[in-house]
Amino acid sequence: MQEYINSGILETYVLGCASEEEAREVLYMKEQHPEIRSALEQLEIDMERIAEAGALLPPPGTWSKIEKQIEEISLRQPTEPAIYRERYNDNTQAPPTPPDYINVESESSHMRIHKVWRWVFAAVFVLGKIFLGFAIYYYLENRQMQEQLLELKTEMKQLKK
Repeated sequence: MQEYINSGILETYVLGCASEEEAREVLYMKEQHPEIRSALEQLEIDMERIAEAGALLPPPGTWSKIEKQIEEISLRQPTEPAIYRERYNDNTQAPPTPPDYINVESESSHMRIHKVWRWVFAAVFVLGKIFLGFAIYYYLENRQMQEQLLELKTEMKQLKK
């Protein structure tokens, strides 16, 4: 039994990574052997402690904001959309068109992005500067070659005369 407990199958079961067959096997073994049941319970307790230790507390005031929004929703009078309230006689009046945009209120004017995108934007910025440097370099090289080509053409004309 100790070898089965140490095999890692209980951990995969608790984490939800076990296949259906492995899950059925763990549940069967749990019912048949009390030491597996206790090991599984202890593992679940340990995982719960790890989750609690890594949990982040929400910012202060979050619960009051949620309560306020729930109260606002519950205090509103239930209304039917205008399209259902109005009666149209003989299709002479067209139903109202919905607005193009939905008004969204927010306390912050900043946009939040995932941390990975910051690195992507930084890489694009750096690559842009590198390509700009190459473009300037090749532009100057091209101008220099055109001047040399013009000089060679004038020399060729002088030699032909």
